[in-house]
Amino acid sequence: MLGLTRTERSVLAAIALVTVLAGVADYASWSPVPRFAIATLALAGLAWVVSFSTEQLGERLGPAQTGMLQATLGNLPELFVVIFALQKGELVVAQTAIVGSILANALLVLGLVIVVGARRAPDGVMRFHRRLPRDTATLMQVTVFIIVLLGLSLGSHDSASHHVKAISIVGAVCLLVVYATWVGPYLRGDKPPVVEEGEAGDDPDERAAAGGAARSEARLSLATSVALLAVGAVAAAFVSDWFIAGLRPAIGTLHVSQAFAGLVIVAIAGNAVEHGAGVMLAYRRRSDLAISVVKNSVAQISAFLFPVLVLISFALSTTLTFALAPVYIGALALTVLAVAQVTGDGEAAAFEGWALVALYVVLATFTLYE
Repeated sequence: MLGLTRTERSVLAAIALVTVLAGVADYASWSPVPRFAIATLALAGLAWVVSFSTEQLGERLGPAQTGMLQATLGNLPELFVVIFALQKGELVVAQTAIVGSILANALLVLGLVIVVGARRAPDGVMRFHRRLPRDTATLMQVTVFIIVLLGLSLGSHDSASHHVKAISIVGAVCLLVVYATWVGPYLRGDKPPVVEEGEAGDDPDERAAAGGAARSEARLSLATSVALLAVGAVAAAFVSDWFIAGLRPAIGTLHVSQAFAGLVIVAIAGNAVEHGAGVMLAYRRRSDLAISVVKNSVAQISAFLFPVLVLISFALSTTLTFALAPVYIGALALTVLAVAQVTGDGEAAAFEGWALVALYVVLATFTLYE
Protein backbone atom coordinates (compact mmCIF):
# COMPACT_ATOMS: atom_id res chain seq x y z
CA MET A 1 0.00 0.00 0.00
CA LEU A 2 1.47 3.33 -1.09
CA GLY A 3 3.07 5.25 1.78
CA LEU A 4 3.52 2.27 4.10
CA THR A 5 6.95 1.03 5.09
CA ARG A 6 7.91 -2.62 4.69
CA THR A 7 7.58 -3.13 8.46
CA GLU A 8 4.10 -1.57 8.52
CA ARG A 9 2.97 -3.78 5.65
CA SER A 10 4.26 -6.85 7.49
CA VAL A 11 2.45 -5.81 10.66
CA LEU A 12 -0.81 -5.28 8.74
CA ALA A 13 -0.47 -8.71 7.13
CA ALA A 14 0.09 -10.34 10.54
CA ILE A 15 -2.92 -8.55 12.00
CA ALA A 16 -5.09 -9.64 9.08
CA LEU A 17 -3.96 -13.25 9.58
CA VAL A 18 -4.74 -13.21 13.31
CA THR A 19 -8.15 -11.61 12.63
CA VAL A 20 -9.05 -14.31 10.11
CA LEU A 21 -7.85 -16.97 12.56
CA ALA A 22 -10.09 -15.47 15.26
CA GLY A 23 -13.05 -15.84 12.90
CA VAL A 24 -12.14 -19.44 12.11
CA ALA A 25 -11.81 -20.22 15.83
CA ASP A 26 -15.26 -18.78 16.50
CA TYR A 27 -17.15 -20.39 13.63
CA ALA A 28 -15.37 -23.73 14.12
CA SER A 29 -16.32 -23.62 17.83
CA TRP A 30 -12.82 -24.06 19.21
CA SER A 31 -12.54 -24.33 22.99
CA PRO A 32 -13.15 -21.04 24.85
CA VAL A 33 -9.57 -20.38 26.00
CA PRO A 34 -7.86 -20.32 22.56
CA ARG A 35 -10.85 -18.50 21.04
CA PHE A 36 -10.59 -15.83 23.71
CA ALA A 37 -6.78 -15.56 23.41
CA ILE A 38 -6.80 -15.23 19.61
CA ALA A 39 -9.64 -12.69 19.68
CA THR A 40 -7.69 -10.66 22.27
CA LEU A 41 -4.61 -10.61 20.02
CA ALA A 42 -6.76 -9.59 17.05
CA LEU A 43 -8.31 -6.71 19.03
CA ALA A 44 -4.86 -5.50 20.08
CA GLY A 45 -3.70 -5.58 16.47
CA LEU A 46 -6.77 -3.75 15.21
CA ALA A 47 -6.21 -1.12 17.90
CA TRP A 48 -2.83 -0.45 16.26
CA VAL A 49 -4.47 -0.17 12.81
CA VAL A 50 -7.06 2.32 14.08
CA SER A 51 -4.44 4.30 16.00
CA PHE A 52 -2.13 4.50 12.98
CA SER A 53 -4.88 5.52 10.53
CA THR A 54 -6.33 8.01 13.04
CA GLU A 55 -2.93 9.67 13.43
CA GLN A 56 -2.53 9.91 9.65
CA LEU A 57 -6.00 11.43 9.32
CA GLY A 58 -5.15 13.88 12.07
CA GLU A 59 -2.40 15.35 9.91
CA ARG A 60 -4.95 16.26 7.23
CA LEU A 61 -8.31 16.83 8.93
CA GLY A 62 -7.48 18.08 12.41
CA PRO A 63 -8.39 16.57 15.80
CA ALA A 64 -12.13 17.35 15.77
CA GLN A 65 -13.00 15.86 12.39
CA THR A 66 -10.64 12.91 12.91
CA GLY A 67 -11.98 12.16 16.39
CA MET A 68 -15.57 12.39 15.17
CA LEU A 69 -14.96 10.01 12.27
CA GLN A 70 -13.12 7.54 14.47
CA ALA A 71 -15.81 7.72 17.17
CA THR A 72 -18.60 7.18 14.63
CA LEU A 73 -16.97 4.05 13.21
CA GLY A 74 -15.91 2.86 16.65
CA ASN A 75 -19.43 3.16 18.05
CA LEU A 76 -21.03 1.03 15.34
CA PRO A 77 -20.55 -2.17 17.37
CA GLU A 78 -22.49 -0.65 20.31
CA LEU A 79 -25.32 0.35 17.97
CA PHE A 80 -25.82 -3.17 16.64
CA VAL A 81 -25.22 -4.90 19.99
CA VAL A 82 -27.99 -2.86 21.62
CA ILE A 83 -30.41 -3.28 18.71
CA PHE A 84 -29.91 -7.06 18.63
CA ALA A 85 -30.25 -7.25 22.43
CA LEU A 86 -33.53 -5.31 22.38
CA GLN A 87 -34.87 -7.44 19.55
CA LYS A 88 -34.19 -10.52 21.71
CA GLY A 89 -35.83 -8.95 24.76
CA GLU A 90 -32.55 -8.46 26.66
CA LEU A 91 -33.29 -5.04 28.18
CA VAL A 92 -30.67 -5.28 30.95
CA VAL A 93 -27.96 -6.18 28.44
CA ALA A 94 -28.98 -3.26 26.22
CA GLN A 95 -29.02 -0.77 29.10
CA THR A 96 -25.73 -1.89 30.60
CA ALA A 97 -24.04 -1.97 27.19
CA ILE A 98 -24.87 1.67 26.42
CA VAL A 99 -24.26 2.95 29.97
CA GLY A 100 -21.12 0.84 30.27
CA SER A 101 -19.74 2.36 27.07
CA ILE A 102 -20.21 5.86 28.46
CA LEU A 103 -18.62 5.04 31.80
CA ALA A 104 -15.76 2.96 30.36
CA ASN A 105 -14.75 5.73 27.96
CA ALA A 106 -15.28 8.63 30.38
CA LEU A 107 -13.49 7.02 33.32
CA LEU A 108 -11.25 4.10 32.38
CA VAL A 109 -10.09 5.12 28.90
CA LEU A 110 -9.84 8.84 29.57
CA GLY A 111 -8.00 8.09 32.80
CA LEU A 112 -5.43 5.87 31.07
CA VAL A 113 -4.98 8.41 28.26
CA ILE A 114 -4.27 11.14 30.82
CA VAL A 115 -1.84 8.93 32.76
CA VAL A 116 0.13 8.06 29.62
CA GLY A 117 -0.07 11.58 28.17
CA ALA A 118 1.05 13.23 31.42
CA ARG A 119 3.97 10.86 31.85
CA ARG A 120 5.10 11.54 28.29
CA ALA A 121 4.91 15.32 28.74
CA PRO A 122 8.21 17.04 29.64
CA ASP A 123 6.71 18.71 32.73
CA GLY A 124 4.38 15.86 33.72
CA VAL A 125 1.20 17.68 32.64
CA MET A 126 -0.89 16.69 29.61
CA ARG A 127 -2.28 19.76 27.81
CA PHE A 128 -5.08 19.96 25.26
CA HIS A 129 -7.69 22.34 23.92
CA ARG A 130 -10.42 23.14 26.43
CA ARG A 131 -13.40 23.31 24.11
CA LEU A 132 -14.12 19.61 23.54
CA PRO A 133 -13.86 18.60 27.23
CA ARG A 134 -16.22 21.42 28.18
CA ASP A 135 -18.64 20.65 25.35
CA THR A 136 -18.63 16.95 26.22
CA ALA A 137 -19.43 17.73 29.86
CA THR A 138 -22.36 19.92 28.75
CA LEU A 139 -23.78 17.21 26.47
CA MET A 140 -23.43 14.63 29.22
CA GLN A 141 -25.17 16.96 31.68
CA VAL A 142 -28.21 17.24 29.41
CA THR A 143 -28.41 13.45 29.13
CA VAL A 144 -27.93 12.89 32.86
CA PHE A 145 -30.51 15.62 33.64
CA ILE A 146 -33.18 13.55 31.87
CA ILE A 147 -32.02 10.31 33.52
CA VAL A 148 -31.92 11.80 37.03
CA LEU A 149 -35.36 13.40 36.73
CA LEU A 150 -36.88 10.11 35.56
CA GLY A 151 -35.17 8.29 38.41
CA LEU A 152 -36.53 10.74 40.98
CA SER A 153 -40.00 10.53 39.47
CA LEU A 154 -40.02 6.72 39.54
CA GLY A 155 -38.60 6.70 43.06
CA SER A 156 -41.34 9.00 44.37
CA HIS A 157 -44.11 7.36 42.28
CA ASP A 158 -45.49 10.73 41.19
CA SER A 159 -47.87 11.24 38.25
CA ALA A 160 -45.05 11.67 35.71
CA SER A 161 -43.71 8.20 36.56
CA HIS A 162 -46.60 6.69 34.58
CA HIS A 163 -45.38 8.38 31.37
CA VAL A 164 -41.77 7.20 31.15
CA LYS A 165 -42.01 6.34 27.45
CA ALA A 166 -43.46 9.73 26.48
CA ILE A 167 -40.85 11.58 28.54
CA SER A 168 -38.09 9.45 26.99
CA ILE A 169 -39.28 10.30 23.47
CA VAL A 170 -39.31 14.03 24.23
CA GLY A 171 -35.91 13.77 25.94
CA ALA A 172 -34.43 11.84 23.00
CA VAL A 173 -35.62 14.42 20.47
CA CYS A 174 -34.29 17.28 22.60
CA LEU A 175 -30.91 15.58 22.94
CA LEU A 176 -30.63 15.05 19.18
CA VAL A 177 -31.48 18.71 18.54
CA VAL A 178 -28.82 19.85 21.03
CA TYR A 179 -26.25 17.47 19.51
CA ALA A 180 -27.05 18.66 15.98
CA THR A 181 -26.64 22.32 16.96
CA TRP A 182 -23.28 21.49 18.54
CA VAL A 183 -21.65 19.14 16.04
CA GLY A 184 -21.92 21.40 12.96
CA PRO A 185 -20.06 24.44 14.35
CA TYR A 186 -17.63 22.15 16.17
CA LEU A 187 -16.53 20.41 12.97
CA ARG A 188 -16.52 23.58 10.86
CA GLY A 189 -14.23 25.28 13.35
CA ASP A 190 -11.69 22.46 13.28
CA LYS A 191 -8.27 23.14 11.82
CA PRO A 192 -5.18 20.93 11.67
CA PRO A 193 -2.54 22.07 14.19
CA VAL A 194 0.03 24.34 12.57
CA VAL A 195 2.17 25.37 15.54
CA GLU A 196 5.46 23.51 15.62
CA GLU A 197 7.32 22.63 18.80
CA GLY A 198 8.96 25.67 20.30
CA GLU A 199 6.67 28.13 18.51
CA ALA A 200 3.76 28.07 20.97
CA GLY A 201 3.36 31.00 23.32
CA ASP A 202 2.56 31.10 27.01
CA ASP A 203 -1.19 30.62 26.56
CA PRO A 204 -2.22 27.01 27.38
CA ASP A 205 -4.53 26.86 24.38
CA GLU A 206 -1.69 27.92 22.08
CA ARG A 207 0.55 25.26 23.56
CA ALA A 208 -2.27 22.75 23.20
CA ALA A 209 -2.56 23.67 19.52
CA ALA A 210 0.83 22.10 19.06
CA GLY A 211 -0.70 18.79 20.11
CA GLY A 212 2.04 18.24 22.67
CA ALA A 213 4.61 17.58 19.96
CA ALA A 214 5.67 18.72 16.54
CA ARG A 215 3.54 17.47 13.70
CA SER A 216 4.86 14.94 11.25
CA GLU A 217 3.97 14.84 7.59
CA ALA A 218 1.12 12.52 6.59
CA ARG A 219 2.49 9.61 4.56
CA LEU A 220 -0.84 8.09 3.53
CA SER A 221 -3.41 9.64 1.23
CA LEU A 222 -6.75 10.70 2.69
CA ALA A 223 -8.54 7.84 0.91
CA THR A 224 -6.06 5.25 2.21
CA SER A 225 -6.27 6.56 5.77
CA VAL A 226 -10.09 6.50 5.75
CA ALA A 227 -10.10 3.01 4.20
CA LEU A 228 -7.72 1.67 6.87
CA LEU A 229 -9.80 3.25 9.64
CA ALA A 230 -13.05 1.85 8.21
CA VAL A 231 -11.64 -1.65 7.74
CA GLY A 232 -10.15 -1.61 11.23
CA ALA A 233 -13.42 -0.47 12.82
CA VAL A 234 -15.59 -2.97 10.91
CA ALA A 235 -13.20 -5.83 11.65
CA ALA A 236 -13.19 -4.80 15.31
CA ALA A 237 -16.99 -5.11 15.39
CA PHE A 238 -16.74 -8.76 14.32
CA VAL A 239 -13.78 -9.53 16.57
CA SER A 240 -15.52 -7.94 19.58
CA ASP A 241 -18.43 -10.33 19.05
CA TRP A 242 -16.02 -13.29 18.84
CA PHE A 243 -14.27 -12.01 21.96
CA ILE A 244 -17.56 -11.97 23.89
CA ALA A 245 -18.51 -15.40 22.53
CA GLY A 246 -15.24 -16.83 23.79
CA LEU A 247 -15.61 -15.11 27.15
CA ARG A 248 -19.26 -16.01 27.73
CA PRO A 249 -18.55 -19.56 29.01
CA ALA A 250 -16.12 -18.09 31.53
CA ILE A 251 -18.83 -15.75 32.84
CA GLY A 252 -21.04 -18.70 33.74
CA THR A 253 -18.14 -20.55 35.34
CA LEU A 254 -17.11 -17.55 37.46
CA HIS A 255 -20.76 -16.75 38.34
CA VAL A 256 -20.35 -13.00 37.70
CA SER A 257 -23.46 -10.83 37.50
CA GLN A 258 -25.15 -9.80 34.28
CA ALA A 259 -24.53 -6.17 35.26
CA PHE A 260 -20.79 -6.80 35.58
CA ALA A 261 -20.75 -8.60 32.24
CA GLY A 262 -22.53 -5.70 30.53
CA LEU A 263 -20.96 -2.69 32.22
CA VAL A 264 -17.43 -4.03 32.44
CA ILE A 265 -16.67 -6.99 30.16
CA VAL A 266 -18.85 -6.06 27.18
CA ALA A 267 -18.07 -2.33 27.54
CA ILE A 268 -14.30 -2.87 27.61
CA ALA A 269 -14.34 -5.41 24.78
CA GLY A 270 -16.70 -3.37 22.63
CA ASN A 271 -14.53 -0.27 23.00
CA ALA A 272 -11.16 -2.04 22.93
CA VAL A 273 -10.09 -0.42 19.67
CA GLU A 274 -10.91 3.09 20.92
CA HIS A 275 -9.06 2.29 24.17
CA GLY A 276 -5.92 1.23 22.34
CA ALA A 277 -6.04 4.09 19.84
CA GLY A 278 -6.42 6.76 22.52
CA VAL A 279 -3.62 5.40 24.70
CA MET A 280 -1.20 4.94 21.80
CA LEU A 281 -1.87 8.47 20.54
CA ALA A 282 -1.24 9.81 24.03
CA TYR A 283 2.04 7.87 24.15
CA ARG A 284 3.05 9.54 20.88
CA ARG A 285 2.31 12.92 22.51
CA ARG A 286 -0.64 13.64 20.20
CA SER A 287 -2.60 15.12 23.10
CA ASP A 288 -5.41 16.84 21.21
CA LEU A 289 -5.97 13.84 18.97
CA ALA A 290 -5.97 11.38 21.90
CA ILE A 291 -8.45 13.47 23.87
CA SER A 292 -10.58 13.99 20.76
CA VAL A 293 -10.87 10.24 20.13
CA VAL A 294 -12.11 9.58 23.68
CA LYS A 295 -14.22 12.69 24.21
CA ASN A 296 -15.97 12.45 20.84
CA SER A 297 -16.93 8.88 21.67
CA VAL A 298 -18.38 9.91 25.06
CA ALA A 299 -20.28 12.85 23.56
CA GLN A 300 -21.63 10.79 20.67
CA ILE A 301 -22.82 7.89 22.84
CA SER A 302 -24.42 10.21 25.41
CA ALA A 303 -26.18 12.72 23.17
CA PHE A 304 -26.61 10.87 19.88
CA LEU A 305 -26.41 7.07 20.10
CA PHE A 306 -28.44 6.75 23.32
CA PRO A 307 -31.39 8.90 22.12
CA VAL A 308 -31.32 7.32 18.64
CA LEU A 309 -31.55 3.86 20.22
CA VAL A 310 -34.42 5.02 22.44
CA LEU A 311 -36.39 6.11 19.36
CA ILE A 312 -35.47 2.99 17.35
CA SER A 313 -36.52 0.72 20.21
CA PHE A 314 -40.19 1.69 19.78
CA ALA A 315 -40.13 -0.30 16.54
CA LEU A 316 -38.58 -3.35 18.29
CA SER A 317 -39.94 -5.99 20.64
CA THR A 318 -38.42 -4.31 23.72
CA THR A 319 -38.49 -0.59 24.49
CA LEU A 320 -35.42 1.26 25.76
CA THR A 321 -36.00 4.38 27.89
CA PHE A 322 -33.90 6.72 30.01
CA ALA A 323 -35.12 4.96 33.18
CA LEU A 324 -32.13 3.27 34.84
CA ALA A 325 -31.33 1.59 38.14
CA PRO A 326 -30.41 4.09 40.93
CA VAL A 327 -26.76 2.95 41.13
CA TYR A 328 -26.22 3.70 37.42
CA ILE A 329 -27.97 7.06 37.74
CA GLY A 330 -25.60 7.98 40.56
CA ALA A 331 -22.58 6.72 38.64
CA LEU A 332 -23.45 8.79 35.56
CA ALA A 333 -24.12 11.95 37.58
CA LEU A 334 -20.85 11.68 39.50
CA THR A 335 -18.95 10.85 36.32
CA VAL A 336 -20.07 14.12 34.72
CA LEU A 337 -18.75 16.05 37.72
CA ALA A 338 -15.45 14.15 37.76
CA VAL A 339 -14.82 14.52 34.03
CA ALA A 340 -15.63 18.26 34.09
CA GLN A 341 -13.32 18.78 37.08
CA VAL A 342 -10.37 16.86 35.61
CA THR A 343 -10.42 18.09 32.00
CA GLY A 344 -12.27 21.41 32.08
CA ASP A 345 -9.11 23.51 32.44
CA GLY A 346 -7.36 21.99 29.42
CA GLU A 347 -4.66 20.17 31.36
CA ALA A 348 -4.35 17.13 33.60
CA ALA A 349 -1.67 15.47 35.70
CA ALA A 350 -1.12 11.73 36.02
CA PHE A 351 -2.78 11.48 39.45
CA GLU A 352 -6.01 12.89 37.95
CA GLY A 353 -5.97 10.11 35.39
CA TRP A 354 -5.45 7.53 38.12
CA ALA A 355 -8.38 9.09 40.00
CA LEU A 356 -10.68 8.44 37.02
CA VAL A 357 -9.42 4.87 36.72
CA ALA A 358 -10.02 4.37 40.45
CA LEU A 359 -13.63 5.52 40.07
CA TYR A 360 -14.15 2.93 37.33
CA VAL A 361 -12.62 0.16 39.47
CA VAL A 362 -14.97 1.03 42.34
CA LEU A 363 -17.95 1.00 39.95
CA ALA A 364 -16.86 -2.36 38.51
CA THR A 365 -16.68 -3.75 42.04
CA PHE A 366 -20.25 -2.61 42.72
CA THR A 367 -21.55 -4.29 39.56
CA LEU A 368 -19.74 -7.50 40.48
CA TYR A 369 -22.13 -7.88 43.42
CA GLU A 370 -25.27 -6.63 41.68
